[in-house]
Amino acid sequence: MRSAPDPAAGRQTLDATLDRVLYRSEDDRFVVAVVTPDGQSQPIRAVGELAGLHEGERVRLMGDHRLDPRHGPQFKVVAAYPLLPQSRADVEAWLAGGHVKSVGPKLASRLVAWFGEKTLHVILDAPERLEEVEGIGPKRRREIAAQVHDRAHQRDALIFLQSLGVQAGTARRIFDRYDAHTIPRVRDNPYRMAEEITGIGFATADRIARALGFGEHDERRAAAALVHLLARGGEEGHVYLPREVLLERATALLGDADVVTAVLDATLAEGRLIDEDGAIFLEGMWATEVEIAERIHDLLAAPVPPLRVDVQRFEQSTGMRLAPAQRAALDLAATAPVMVLTGGPGTGKTTIVRALLYQLQSEGAVALAAPTGRAARRMAEATGSDASTLHRLLGYRPGEGFRRDDDDPLEVRAVVVDEASMVDQMLMAALLRAIRPGTRLVLVGDADQLPSVGAGNILADLLAAGPVPHVRLTEIFRQAQRSRIVVEAHRILSGEPPRAPRDPDGSDFFLVRAADPTRAAALIRTMVAERIPARFGLHPIDDIQVLAPMHRGICGAQQLNALLQDALNPDGAPIERGRKQFRVGDKVMQVRNDYDKEVFNGDLGRIESRSAKGLVVRFEQRLLDYEGDALDNLVLAYACSVHKSQGSEYPAVVVPVLTEHWVMLQRNLLYTALTRGKRLVVLVGQPRAIGRAARNTDGMLRYTALARRLGGAP
Repeated sequence: MRSAPDPAAGRQTLDATLDRVLYRSEDDRFVVAVVTPDGQSQPIRAVGELAGLHEGERVRLMGDHRLDPRHGPQFKVVAAYPLLPQSRADVEAWLAGGHVKSVGPKLASRLVAWFGEKTLHVILDAPERLEEVEGIGPKRRREIAAQVHDRAHQRDALIFLQSLGVQAGTARRIFDRYDAHTIPRVRDNPYRMAEEITGIGFATADRIARALGFGEHDERRAAAALVHLLARGGEEGHVYLPREVLLERATALLGDADVVTAVLDATLAEGRLIDEDGAIFLEGMWATEVEIAERIHDLLAAPVPPLRVDVQRFEQSTGMRLAPAQRAALDLAATAPVMVLTGGPGTGKTTIVRALLYQLQSEGAVALAAPTGRAARRMAEATGSDASTLHRLLGYRPGEGFRRDDDDPLEVRAVVVDEASMVDQMLMAALLRAIRPGTRLVLVGDADQLPSVGAGNILADLLAAGPVPHVRLTEIFRQAQRSRIVVEAHRILSGEPPRAPRDPDGSDFFLVRAADPTRAAALIRTMVAERIPARFGLHPIDDIQVLAPMHRGICGAQQLNALLQDALNPDGAPIERGRKQFRVGDKVMQVRNDYDKEVFNGDLGRIESRSAKGLVVRFEQRLLDYEGDALDNLVLAYACSVHKSQGSEYPAVVVPVLTEHWVMLQRNLLYTALTRGKRLVVLVGQPRAIGRAARNTDGMLRYTALARRLGGAP
């Protein structure tokens, strides 16, 4: 075993064979493996940065020995890279072990028999000699040499990057992008990584650049910062940033206003960024927004056959009576190629969709869709017709994109999209590419809810655009007026904080004061586990959902999940997945779309049992196995963020609103949280925080230009 101090890094260096990978996180940044150190027969556990390394490889690990209280002796890895084998036996085993696809066990044996321990040196330095071995011609020689060179380039690149302080997972992503060109490209301009490699931002590129000796006033640094800030703006929902906002943010980041201004002008001149009257866009964002506007104009210009709306027949068949505003909405839908329908809870949007669908289905095929699986199921339940997610409707395939487009459009007469406030710019563009002019498009949603997680503010922009026909329902129907949830939601829209009911008996809305987050967490635990089930007959896990404004904090989703797991499922058999602690019986949420399993981001399930390699989860009537990396798609879901609840309804919701959530408290977040509850809503928090949430609209602004492009207000 070689385990000696490494003076340069202040760490120990351990050469070993990687025997088995026990766990690998989805982003490859955290790995648990069993390794056998050189010269030792007893394996040990290595944990940490082992990205890109595979079973059977000899590896060099840098880190520290430590004693974990739960798992015993471990080697904590902070950097690692593969080692090429040296002995005849190791070289033959390495060549035969699948590292070089063009070499199988028999050929590996012949190569080592001919070249001995120098086999790899021959492949790297004199590959033409490989043709001396029986069965190797020019083509196979080139394949073998290229594959071994790739492994050598990978080793060199990982050593180079990790010498700059780059973590192993990040180094692997860089090598995957640049391959054999990694070292020269990173040396030439490390800032290019922030634009070209997913998951590497400006901060990481800047650290690498500084390690390479780049100065803080380097123009390449300023250009990368501008792109980074525009991309971060997209994560905040903005399609562009005003020039003055971008310059202000860049100056705060870099500290040199003159350099920032000069580099912005130069970058615009190069065409890497787009300037429209002081609105600065990333080129891709600009092109997508322009495309959306052009396609909507094309739909508006193409006539659709007038829809015969027989309101009386619909009313007779359903027993419903439509209000004048609802009839006006149907009249508009009869002739409009594109229509937007919006309104709050209790205003009758679902009734109009049912009436419209009643007419549309007699005219031909209609596609019903929503952004999430939960919203699609709600749409299907409300209309009695099949509905799907937009991704499924458009034939999305991971890694390939959307199958439906101009060349393979949807073969329907109309498309109706519910929960349209959740549709971001990229998804809207994909939808419009699949709709040929002459197809009717109806978008339904509540424009006062939280907007899409991704960039854009599509529903609000279409409502603000002059040429796009729309109806905004405002009348609360008598049945809905009896719900305090509906009444208090509309109070929030007027900027007033919700009020506690004067007569709590029979109310479906409650406001419970808590002096601080610790007290609020204790109240939430008691209400979910005891009070609400006892008083309202609701199941504490299946029927009650806690919605938190943030993930972190005493009353954030993470801490509340741990608290409620112990309260509601203390005795479930434990299941460990890296740093996650599940139990049989836990309520869990899928956090990424899985098209093979047909479960989608935000779907809720219950852990049914443990399995040999993972666990079994029940989603409604389906049992699904989760093993390996698929387990990383699950999180505890006794509590979730308000953003994750979009498109869903729950029998009861409990919402903490405290000053620890201050940066997230705004009107549309509080309104969205309240309107997720069907039978019961309980707000737990501090009056000051609730008041701020109802009044604050500062964070609701999104910089978009779609309404202007469509002919709306500038």
